[in-house]
Amino acid sequence: MTYSLPQPWQQDKIIQHSQHLLASFEHWLGYSLIDRSGSPEEVAHLLFEAPFVIVSHDSQPDPIFNYGNQKALELWEVTWDQLLQMPSRQTAEEMEQEERALLLKETQEKGFVQNYTGIRISSTKRRFQIQNGIIWNVMDDQQNYLGQAALCPRYQYL
Repeated sequence: MTYSLPQPWQQDKIIQHSQHLLASFEHWLGYSLIDRSGSPEEVAHLLFEAPFVIVSHDSQPDPIFNYGNQKALELWEVTWDQLLQMPSRQTAEEMEQEERALLLKETQEKGFVQNYTGIRISSTKRRFQIQNGIIWNVMDDQQNYLGQAALCPRYQYL
């Protein structure tokens, strides 16, 4: 008998997190990122398979990724399990760390930042530029801060 693990979007914790990501995006930006009319599991599946990159990290002082859709896993060249152990700072080269920290601080203060452009690196050190990114604070149903998420609608390898 073979046992297959559920896809990330099928896990209860990720289904709930997907709802927080999307509700927070709509709260800050005023529009829906994707169609949310299906069941929570259907919506989580849509988000995981979306044609754009979505990632999020937790609220620790040195945040660790807690979500990345399929496009994010491909872009950063990691598995789901690898992503969930990766500090988000590792996606920026050392020379970009200060600029990234300022961006995250600005997002925390304002709730979101639009039109972000920046250089990032994959796990294999492949460099790419994010274009027209959006970063937003992720909140739970009681408006408790959970961390931050990023939408990368376009990127270009360098």
